[in-house]
This record gives sequence, structure tokens and C-alpha cells, in this order.
Amino acid sequence: MDQSVAIQESLQSGENCVIAVQCVFFVDGRAESRLLGLVQSAKEHAIFIYNHRRMAITADDVSLEDVVPVSLHFAVVEVSSPEELLIVGADTRVRMTYVNEEWEFKLPFGSHSRLFLSKVHKAWSDVCRSPSQVLNFEWINKYYKASRTQGVKLTKFNQHKKTEKSAEKRGTAEKEKAPPKSTVSSTQESREERDDLVRSSSHTASNKAQILAMPQFGLRDNLIKCELLKNEELYTYLEPFSFFLGTYNVNGQTPKESLSPWLSSTLDPPDIYCVGFQELDLSKEAFFFHDTPKEQEWTKAVSEALHPDAKYAFVKLIRIVGIMLIFYVKKEHAEFISDVEAESVGTGIMGRMGNKGAVAIRFRFHNSDICVVNSHLAAHIEEFERRNQDFKDICSRLQFRQLDPSIPPLTIMKHDVVLWIGDLNYRISELDVDKVKDLITRKDFKSLHSYDQLKRQIDEEAVFVGFVEGVIEFQPTYKYDTGSDKWDTSEKCRVPAWCDRILWRGKNIEQQLYQSHMDLKTSDHKPVSSLLEIGIKRVNSEAYKKTFEEIVRNIDKMENECIPSVTLSKREFHFKDVKFMQHQAETLSLFNDGQVPCQFEFIQKPNESTYCKPWLTANPPKGFIAQGATVDIDLEVFVNRSTAPGLNSGKEQIEDILVLHLERGKDYFISVTGNYLPSCYGTSIRSLCQLREPIQDMPQTVLLVLAELSENGDASDDEKALDIPKELWMMVDHLFRNAVQQEDIFQQPGLRSEFSNIRDCLDTGMPDSLPGSNHSVAEALLLFLDALPEPVVPFSFYQQCLECSSNFSQCEKIISVLPQCHKNVFNYLAAFLRELLKNSASNRLDATILATIFASLLLRSPTKQDLSEKRKTQEFFHHFLTLSSS
Repeated sequence: MDQSVAIQESLQSGENCVIAVQCVFFVDGRAESRLLGLVQSAKEHAIFIYNHRRMAITADDVSLEDVVPVSLHFAVVEVSSPEELLIVGADTRVRMTYVNEEWEFKLPFGSHSRLFLSKVHKAWSDVCRSPSQVLNFEWINKYYKASRTQGVKLTKFNQHKKTEKSAEKRGTAEKEKAPPKSTVSSTQESREERDDLVRSSSHTASNKAQILAMPQFGLRDNLIKCELLKNEELYTYLEPFSFFLGTYNVNGQTPKESLSPWLSSTLDPPDIYCVGFQELDLSKEAFFFHDTPKEQEWTKAVSEALHPDAKYAFVKLIRIVGIMLIFYVKKEHAEFISDVEAESVGTGIMGRMGNKGAVAIRFRFHNSDICVVNSHLAAHIEEFERRNQDFKDICSRLQFRQLDPSIPPLTIMKHDVVLWIGDLNYRISELDVDKVKDLITRKDFKSLHSYDQLKRQIDEEAVFVGFVEGVIEFQPTYKYDTGSDKWDTSEKCRVPAWCDRILWRGKNIEQQLYQSHMDLKTSDHKPVSSLLEIGIKRVNSEAYKKTFEEIVRNIDKMENECIPSVTLSKREFHFKDVKFMQHQAETLSLFNDGQVPCQFEFIQKPNESTYCKPWLTANPPKGFIAQGATVDIDLEVFVNRSTAPGLNSGKEQIEDILVLHLERGKDYFISVTGNYLPSCYGTSIRSLCQLREPIQDMPQTVLLVLAELSENGDASDDEKALDIPKELWMMVDHLFRNAVQQEDIFQQPGLRSEFSNIRDCLDTGMPDSLPGSNHSVAEALLLFLDALPEPVVPFSFYQQCLECSSNFSQCEKIISVLPQCHKNVFNYLAAFLRELLKNSASNRLDATILATIFASLLLRSPTKQDLSEKRKTQEFFHHFLTLSSS
């Protein structure tokens, strides 16, 4: 959770918490938790140090302990010991000094801590670059004064101010007495001292746990990097290492038996363990992103079951709801693990909920980049297309931030080796349960595998293109009666299936084992493991040095005076019939026709904060092109809820000019145009109530007038208006007639392709009835509410709703005074959801689930919403689902 929200609430107007991080302070030999915030006011920065509760949610959860100005008297340096640096994934020890004060603390390993330090370092570097700039930090005086009235003593802060003032006086006096040369010399020494500190905390090959920010690579550095990559075979050799991959859907159970039969099943201890779990916790608390004790229970069970003939170092753990991935390495290999990052992505309803999705860890082992993904894809035998979509969403949305924040993030497929494990949920189709069991009894797994959905989808190149799976010679791993080896005897009598799978992508990989583990009976799934032998690239130091020196010599021979130049494949791009949430892409090819390599970047135009409009992206936005080489750039257009309102009304157009800049070269101008098809998605409730015809049948001038009337709150035409938008009625009516008993309605996502058809039907009026499954229509309804520029409960009523959330009668009064069309929509939706709850035995819904899903859409915050506000909005809407104050 972003704890900067809690700090921001404690600040005054004009002050901004840039970033916050939780850390461990060392106070009188004790380790105590603190919250650090980098706070900015105008051009000045300060570190705010807070005591805090376990998870800081609001300003009430934090209390200010100290304020440290980021001035010339400030310094920060990483001071991890050599022993700590050898521990992969270790926290980073940092020392912060200010005048005569010193603080030492540990930051948790990971990209967020690195981002925090990089921003602190930038603020500090800006000060060092302008030593003559006057910084008075008057804005932090009020925190000192406030602390005295509250009985809190900021002793260190008091010392800071006194020392700062005395230092300023001494500096002024010395400046008056001393000749100008001395002052310059003193300033240079101060700056050089800081440069030494920065250099001492730079990232080196022997400092694997270092997380202070690296400077951006210049053109020369990029040249060397590119040439080293091209000539990698000259200084690397392959060495085999064993990777144990395991996946286990534990069905929400706690560990009831040793995991040794699974994790210690290999004869020799593996070099690396990557162990994945699904359905770690099935409780509602876990579903809504709360902590779960089962994380610690299963982690302990894993650590106790690793191969007994080796010692292992814990590297990383990541979890989202019930999907967890744990990474261990043999201790003797730990020093060769670097660049560890972990990320997650949810593919549940609206692509947000984490009950389905993936977690992933990427790392560098010697000179090979490896990514391990643990995923849990959509359930049910008929939903193979949804599983395909989940896979594609994970591949496109899961990205790892790089050490240099200016470099585009890494995607899954941009690794030498990708290892994919998990409950992929693909089933056996076209065979009845008896036929499947008969083939299993006869151990005819080859015939049975031909009916496997995953095999068929891979054969059709619908998913996992370029991946390999070993031959399956074990019986299906799902579904068993818990605590036994008996197939499912419940009323549903599920057809056995190989839900739990392990695949890989990359070169020099051989599978030694691929098996299930029938001895474990805790879950309705059986765990699966694979032992892979992977050829890892190791560096020959002598060969590397020789190659590096040769590259540098060749670069030195280049004529620096040569001006880089490129040829563009096109300079004008037109995107036809752009639609809401429908991705379009065109390729721009850059050919380096100059005499030297070049570096390109799309740059901002004057008075603009970004290089392009928010609906446009250039991927990659910057890069390097070797001489005679070509780079393809995808120009991508995607209209979402933030950009749709302006395009729907005609206030904004699909028009932009991109400026492509070559370092030491000229700029190229690229025109991007297109036509946008207006949509009910991103159009206001008031405007839609004025439209009796489909929105795409209306002239653009009418839509612009309606948008302006809606923004101004003009109600002159409300007598002719529809009670609710017809598009909303079509979706709710469809669900009321077809889906009140649909299992997992509003909890299981629909298909992207079906959403496109539903959107087109609503926007054009054709066909007369909505296409697609119930789940797709349900998700289309949620996306409609999410895209409203003004939510069902308008922003102006939001604070009142929070204040009266515990009082049902007060909540009703607020709804009664909403604008008529907003009130109609709120009451219509609440009545429909109450009908759904009458069928909870079939659809498995309850008021808490519906309140959680719909409250965030109906009562959106005009600013960032914290957890406390979310709970109040859920309490507010819960009243209308139960029609009571209980």
C-alpha cells in the first residue's frame, strides 16, 4: 500500500509527499520501525521521519519525530557491510547525516526502496549543483512550533535549525573576510566530498545488493553495452545448473503434512528452487488484499522441506491474494544472483482483482537473465478462451522496473530464460468422465493428452508460443477428494484434468524430471515438479577484459564529428475508427544511415509535460541504433476512461505531433492523426439521458453541446430526458433476465472480444440484443460505471457520504437530493443488486462482495482514495443492499 497518503494528509497546502518508504531505524542499539517521507515545498526538500502504526493509512496513524532538510549540510550513503552485500535480497543499510547528526537505517530490498533513494539523491544532487542558491526552509518551522504545543520535543530538529543558522552566519562572515578564490575552493571541496560519497555507493559487479540509483547511460556507455552484447560469445561459456520448479494449488488449506516428498524428491540437491502456490487463502479477507497467516505457514513448510544435503539462502517472496512464489538458491551461488525484482498483476474482474493473475520474479544469474512466473488462470472447462486472454494480459501488463528509472521496463519475454509454473486450469474436453478415467486406469496418457485444452491451444499457437512442456507421464492432478487419492465424488464430479503445469522458454534447457506427487493429500490438487538443467552463461574474466578493451579502442577510432542521421519509414500516421479500450498500433521503422551509431528519444514540445498525448504511446520511447541497423517503434493508440470524455464530446481530437530527437543530431517531426468513434463509455449520465438514439448516430456538434450542458449542470432539457441511460438499461435488463442465478456473476471476468461486441452494440444500436456471455455483460456494466466522467454519486457529494456512512437515514437523505438522473441510476442499480442477493444460493454473492465491487465505482473519490475511505464507501452502499442500518 502507498503510505505516502498518510503523510500527505499531515502536510500543509503547497507541500507534497513525493514518495514514502517504511524502514527500520537503529536507536540506541534497538531496531525500530519508522516511516520516511521525501517532502517537497517549492524547490526545497526535506526528509520527514515518522513513528507510525503497523500500516499507515491516514494522518492519524503517523506522528512526526524529526525533519531533516536536504541542504548542503545533508548527505546520504549506503553502508552495507561486505557480508550483507553477499546476501541476495538483503535489506540495504543507509547512513543519513545532517550537520553533526547521524541516522542509520535499513530499507527493504526492492525497486520501491531504490526509487525512494534515487529521488532523495536527485533532490540532494540538485542542491549540490547550485551551492549559491539560498535555501531557508522556513516552511518547516511550523512543524517545530506545532510539536511544542503537542508536548512532543523535536530535539534534533531544534539543533538543525540552530546549527544551520550559525553555519550560515559563519559562512557569511568568512565570505566577507576571505578572497573569492578561497570560497570557490571551499565549495569545490564540498562538492567533491559529496561526489566521493555518491561514487562509493554506485552499483558495481561486486556489490550485488546495492540499490542506490545509477546515472543514465550516455551515448558512449550505450555503444559499449551494445557491442558487449553483440560479442557475448567471445567472453562467456555455458555451465549447467539444476532448477527445481514446483507448483501446488493448496485449496485454501494449511500445511498438514511434510512437503519433503515433493521438494526433496530429487537425488541430488538442486541449485535453485522456485516454488509456486495457488489458492493459498480462499477467505474474503485475502480476496480483498488483506494479510493472511497462511503465507508464513506455507513459507515455513517450504523452508523445512528443502533438500537436506545442501544449505539454501532465501532470496525473494511475492504474493498477490492466494498466488505466491518463493525463490531459494544454494548459499554458494548466492553471490552470483543480482538484479532481483518481483512484480504481480491481477486478471480478475475488470483486470484488477487478484484472485486470478500472476506473480513473477526476475533475476540475473551469472550472465543470464531469468524470469519465473507463477500464474492462476480462469477456471471452468468452457473458459479456455478466457485463460488464453489471461495469459496474454499477464505477458503484456507484467513489467519489471529497471535500475535506471529512465530505461523502459522489462517484459516477461525479454529474458534469456522464462520459466512458467502454476494452475493454468486448462481441462480435458470432448470426453466424458468415465472415458477419461478409463484412459487413466490404462495409463494411456498419450491418448488422453490429445484432448488436453492447453496442448490444443499451443498447437494452434494461441498461447505459449515458443514455450516447451515435457512429456506428461503422470495422471491428472485435479480433482481429488481432499485427504485422499480418490477422484472427485461431489455432486459436480469434475472431469480429471492436468490443471497444474510447468513450461519453459529459452535455449540450452533440458528437463530431467516432470512428475506429480501423489503422497501429498492436503488439497484437491496434487503438486507437480520439474527438474531442469539450464546452461547458464558465465563470464571468462580475461576474455571479457580483452573484448572490452578492443571495443573501447574501436570506439575511440570513430570520428566524433560525424553527425548521426536516420531514415524514417513514414512521417505521417493515421489511425482509423479508434474505439474505447480498443488497442491500435502502427510501426515506425528507423534506419541508421549515418556513419556512427546514434541514440534517439522522443522529447517534449515546449510547454508540454510529456512527449505525447495521453492516448498515444511510443514503444520504446528512447533507444540506441547501431550503424546500418534498424529499430522498429510501435506507435500505440489506446483510449481509456481518462481520455474518452474529451474525445466523445469532440473537445479533443486524435491529433499529435511527435518530436524525435537524435543526440548530437537533428529533430524529426512525426504527425499522428485519426478519427474517434464516440462511445457511451466515458460519456456523462446527464448527456446519455438526453440521447434517445445511439451515440454514433448523433452529430458531433450535438455531443459537444450536451457535454457543455452536463458540465455546467444545466437542467433545461431534463423534462425530455430518459429516466436512466438506455445503454445502462440494456445491460441491467439483460442480466436481470439471464444472469440472476449465474454462479460467480460480477466476480468472474468476461472476454475482451465479447466486450468489444457489447460496446459496439450499445454505441450503434445493432444488433437489437446484447451479444456475449453473462460474465462479459456484467464486466461491461462495471466498465461503464468506471468510465463515467462524473460518478453516479457526484464528486461534490463524496465527503458527505463518508461522514454519514454509518447512519442509514442520513445516507438516504443524500441520495434523495442527487441530480434526478443520478438518483434514478443509483436506485435502479441498488434494486437490481438486491434481486441478485435473493438468489445468493445459486450465484454465490453476498452483500459484502457486492458492496466492495460497486462502492468503488458508484462513490469515486475526486482524489486518491485511501483504505479508510474505501471502507466508509462500502459501508455507505451496504445499507442500500440490505435496506437497513445494520
